[in-house]
Amino acid sequence: MDFLPIFLDVRDQPCLVVGGGEVAARKCALLLRAGARVTVLAPTLSAAFDADLAAARIAHRPGNFRDEDLTGCAVVIAATNDGAVNGAVAAAARARRIPVNVVDQPALCSFILPSIIERAPLIVAVSSGGASPVLARLLRARLESLIPAGYGRLAALAGAFRDRVKARLKPAERRRFWERVLEGPIAELVFSGREGEAGKALQDALDDTRLALSGGEVSLVGAGPGDPDLLTFRALRLMQQADVVVYDRLVSQPILDLARLEAERIYAGKERAKHALPQEDINQLLVRLAREGKRVVRLKGGDPFIFGRGGEEIGTLAAEGIPFQVVPGITAAAGCASYAGIPLTHREYSQSVVFVTGHLQDGSINLNWPALAQPRQTVVFYMGLLGVDILCRELVVHGLPGSTPAALIQQGTTPQQRVLAGTLDTLPGIVHQSGVRAPTLIIVGEVVKLRDRLKWFEPTA
Repeated sequence: MDFLPIFLDVRDQPCLVVGGGEVAARKCALLLRAGARVTVLAPTLSAAFDADLAAARIAHRPGNFRDEDLTGCAVVIAATNDGAVNGAVAAAARARRIPVNVVDQPALCSFILPSIIERAPLIVAVSSGGASPVLARLLRARLESLIPAGYGRLAALAGAFRDRVKARLKPAERRRFWERVLEGPIAELVFSGREGEAGKALQDALDDTRLALSGGEVSLVGAGPGDPDLLTFRALRLMQQADVVVYDRLVSQPILDLARLEAERIYAGKERAKHALPQEDINQLLVRLAREGKRVVRLKGGDPFIFGRGGEEIGTLAAEGIPFQVVPGITAAAGCASYAGIPLTHREYSQSVVFVTGHLQDGSINLNWPALAQPRQTVVFYMGLLGVDILCRELVVHGLPGSTPAALIQQGTTPQQRVLAGTLDTLPGIVHQSGVRAPTLIIVGEVVKLRDRLKWFEPTA
């Protein structure tokens, strides 16, 4: 280990930054975030020292560096483009046993500044010991995606209860208690911005530790339209904590592979007139698994609340008193349209967009056709493959020109994506000749004509 990792308290301590350029400005901002009193020694300050930074407890002292400038300093940072000046600062600071950092010259440093992930009061630092700052930043970027922004609030809540938990529980019990609290429903309340409820739930769990050690929960997670890169950070975190994953037919295998390896997987997919589990059975399955104390992820294609029947499922959970949360996903309309190069709205072509299911619960296609057949509007049909003839015909009957652009997207956002473009008059024939199979999405509107100009995604399979 080339450097000892430490966290230095510089609150209200005098710190010196030598240099007035962009790099020096960044170091000043970092010191100010830590509460230091910063003096900048430089002939002039560059434009990087904007008005906000210059007004934030920075004292500017023009002139050249002298040893006596270090008097009383807790930390020194040299950030000039003059090697001789940087070397003189480092030598003088070491002689006075003052911690010194020289930017991009680790051999002159007594300490280095790592890449940080700040979730105050939680701080994670990543360093390559000066060997490769870019590599450290890349690793930091990966960690950013794994550490929710709410972890700081969670750490603050845990800190507020630390003494109470210590007084109530034995060491081994404390560890188990905190593991369940910090990975369970209480943590998710904090991440959702409901700290008041989380504090009450934590106190209830401390009053009766069985609540913390035995309770299950259900998370309805939107898996997006197929590309695993479109998962949200929260969705991925919950999938990797799950005891059980109950998933739909539209959840792609690459997404399912991201769930915790040890998690039980239960298929609950539905196709037209072919359901692995009826909806009511799915609702009761979620209740039963949660009552067994399991962390359940109900993984749904697209978004749980857009034709995903998520409302029905959480209605049952709420009635049964089961803790739950909903994690939105990128809906099929947004994801598939983007990957196909079709903007759902556009100032020149469409000022509104409507999402419609292609068939009702009884299998019919009884839609409000006059409302859908409006000019300067985009209509997106979910589950419309089998009814494509009726959809296109009725839109024409109710006023849209047969020349209105229309497209069908199969397996959007995946390497198997296909886009069939035509018009209301020609799309049914194109679809019937292509051998397309579900899942598909149909987009109708003038925005479809932009596809050839704006498409960026090309399948790789």
